Amino acid sequence: MRPDYDQLIDSETWDFIRETDRWYPPDAITLSIAKQREIYDRMCRGFFTGYPKGVSASDQTADGVPVRWYKNASPAPATVLYLHGGGFVVGGLESHDDVCADICDQTGFDVVSVDYRLAPEHTHPAAFTDCVTVFNWLQYRNKSPLVLVGDSAGGTLAAATAHATRQHQNPASGMVLIYPGLAADAGSASFTTHANAPMLTAADCVFYRDIVTGGTDRSTDPTLHPLADTDFTNLPACAIFSAECDPLCDDGARYAKAIIAAKGTAQWTSEKGLVHGYLRARRNVAKARDSFSRIIATIESLAKREIP
Repeated sequence: MRPDYDQLIDSETWDFIRETDRWYPPDAITLSIAKQREIYDRMCRGFFTGYPKGVSASDQTADGVPVRWYKNASPAPATVLYLHGGGFVVGGLESHDDVCADICDQTGFDVVSVDYRLAPEHTHPAAFTDCVTVFNWLQYRNKSPLVLVGDSAGGTLAAATAHATRQHQNPASGMVLIYPGLAADAGSASFTTHANAPMLTAADCVFYRDIVTGGTDRSTDPTLHPLADTDFTNLPACAIFSAECDPLCDDGARYAKAIIAAKGTAQWTSEKGLVHGYLRARRNVAKARDSFSRIIATIESLAKREIP
């Protein structure tokens, strides 16, 4: 039975959904990739709120991969490696610019955002390879704790990077996954229940999956679908924040369960009444603002190798 989103979603969030749709229409996947990127970047800039006072950013490269480094005036006690969302197809350093600046401001940590390669020009494992490259580049130089953070496709990449680098001499101290997609299958209850959710549909998920794989079957590849891994031991402490009204919601619960079953530390939060992409609403929707506060507190805790 289709959920009653008029009951599940409050008026503030509906205002955010309508504003998003005004910039980036629900049928955007029918447009060319170039057009999708154009309107996605325009939408993200439409929600841009600027940098908090004292935060600056500089662009550089990490072993050939473009990154943007955010800093406060004071020395940072930890670093966040941020991996942006966008279905592996859209987004970049500009799309999540103020999100990263806000994380830098509110945690006091340095934030390094990765401009990984996008599909269809660069299919899997290009984005994954870029993220691991930047992780290694940072961790051979970085002495402070590092927290992997990503939203949507970036959450997928953050988890995949954590799996791939768990034996690194300087592994991540934690990971925060925000409405991530973690499985190739469409068998979860949320994928069916919220197949036609606002902001992201099941059809959108399949569309982006097929583009990033080039149409090949990658369903058992944990570098793209972390839930396909057979080993969940020795992972950094993990916190997952899923949106209730999202086909990907149950991926977070399944991933936390797999880590806990392997004697690891994981915490899953289903943010009630929220939708995919709610980070952009963190300034004007109370529920999104509250979730962002929880995300910030969790990043700070994981830098101390704690979980709230």
